[in-house]
Amino acid sequence: MAFSVPKAPGFAQMMKQGSKNYQGLEEAVYRNIGACQELAKTTRSAFGPHGMNKMVINHIEKLFVTNDAATILKELEVQHPAAKMIVIASQMCEQEVGDGTNFVLIFAGAMLGLAEELLRMGLSVPEISEGFEAACDKAIELLPDLVCNTVSDLRSVETVTKALKTSIASKQYGNEDFLAGLIAEACVGILPSNRIQFSVDSIRVSKLLGAGVQSSKLVNGMLFLRECESDLKTVKDAKVAVYTCPFDMLNTETKGTVLIKNAKELLNFSTGEEDLLSAVITSNRPSLIMQTLVTIFSLKYSSTSVQQVKAIVDTGVNVVVSGGKVSDLALHFANQHKLMVVRLNSKWDLRRLCKTINATALPRMTAPTPEEMGHCSVVRQDEIGDRNVVIFEHLAKEDSRINTLALRASTENILDDLERAVDDGVNNFKVLTRDQRQVPGAGACEIELAKQIAKFGESCPGLEQYSIKKFAQALEAVPRALAENAGLNPTEVVSKLYAAHQVKNGANKGVDIETGDVIDAAEDGILDQYLTKHWAIRLATNAVVTVLSVDQIIMAKAAGGPKPPKQSGDWDKDDD
Repeated sequence: MAFSVPKAPGFAQMMKQGSKNYQGLEEAVYRNIGACQELAKTTRSAFGPHGMNKMVINHIEKLFVTNDAATILKELEVQHPAAKMIVIASQMCEQEVGDGTNFVLIFAGAMLGLAEELLRMGLSVPEISEGFEAACDKAIELLPDLVCNTVSDLRSVETVTKALKTSIASKQYGNEDFLAGLIAEACVGILPSNRIQFSVDSIRVSKLLGAGVQSSKLVNGMLFLRECESDLKTVKDAKVAVYTCPFDMLNTETKGTVLIKNAKELLNFSTGEEDLLSAVITSNRPSLIMQTLVTIFSLKYSSTSVQQVKAIVDTGVNVVVSGGKVSDLALHFANQHKLMVVRLNSKWDLRRLCKTINATALPRMTAPTPEEMGHCSVVRQDEIGDRNVVIFEHLAKEDSRINTLALRASTENILDDLERAVDDGVNNFKVLTRDQRQVPGAGACEIELAKQIAKFGESCPGLEQYSIKKFAQALEAVPRALAENAGLNPTEVVSKLYAAHQVKNGANKGVDIETGDVIDAAEDGILDQYLTKHWAIRLATNAVVTVLSVDQIIMAKAAGGPKPPKQSGDWDKDDD
């Protein structure tokens, strides 16, 4: 008779065997804080213009060499539940303003480290959380007073270039002037009359290996890494017909049988097909089309109604874009009638092209009406590096609704990093369409907030003042990280900044990462977006309060049976 072994009294006796339970400060809270700090430490060294790159190999063994925190977190696949909360907060910041992910991680990690000190001093979690939330509200209240610049004209390339330079410098330091000008020109060129309607999807990126970053250029239209199907490679003043179907004759759903009695009929069979397809492409006479339809149907060749077969060439169309295969016979007649044929396999590319040239994608191979046709200044096949590309370009910038940046670099990893820098720049422009205010960068905004919040903490009664002061101290993590990554003494830099901010009108004083001297960030054009700082501070504080409020971790037994033991060699190998 088997006896069951009684479980230890307490929470464990309620759970299945194999479940785990952690509770209390030592087991739950401090462990969570430690995990979050390790995550923040990982991305801290990647912060700022002198941030170090991380080499990340994901689960499918793809290599990433980048200092972009959003990419690093995405590919790391963090599993720790508390660290995941910080990751989610940084992802929310990325979705909201397209930037500020590393700021959220560094600031949240610093706050949690200082919260641990307060917990060991004897403060309770509610007192710390209330202090952090009060300090966050104060920071959000003070932030508008720190605004030092407003982007007055979003249609000025020069003004927008200055506004985007700082965010791009954190990813591509040394190339920020060139890239900021390129991105500003691309964004300003397609800015709609209602600036809120600007879409980041309207700026496309094509990556072309070879040359250098300075060889990158802007295309007022779309660029596809493909070749033309037809012999004609360049068309000016193009009228474009876009089809989502193959460029071929449409087959009927019914089957037909062709009875060939002699050799002459066999020879005439292929020539009859050519004559019929040629008539479909070139003619717009209803009587001939009807006669052609009847003949095609009897020979098992295509088209089911008069509406499906219309004249294409006679409408003025000189470029055809197909979303499917291009048959040899259709291509033969397209070449005969000087039609340029381009094939695009992606339905998303077709949709964007329709938006670019103001065309309507047709589901069947019928001749488009003037309203359905797209118009483009030049459609041409070009060679960039060793790649053939097809370019749909508008010579007048006001006609373009989508712009493409053709990025050049010597390696794939540099191209990927350039694409992320462009993504950050475009997202920052999108932020500027919502709020044109900017605050000083180079650590100036954080030090000024830290100074004023520390002063605010002194005036607060109760134990919350300790956590408010720690919140102010956590803000120092940003200029410290900038200084550390630039090879400067962080303690010396922070003390210089505090001294500079005690002077009247010293709120814009930041650190020069090249020399370590104190500079005026507003005068030197080192500016951060107001909304980015606003959301980053709020989201980091919310994540920290959530992590601190967890006092117990309960993990159920993992699903599935026991794992098979590892075998040496093949498990089903027979003995010889």
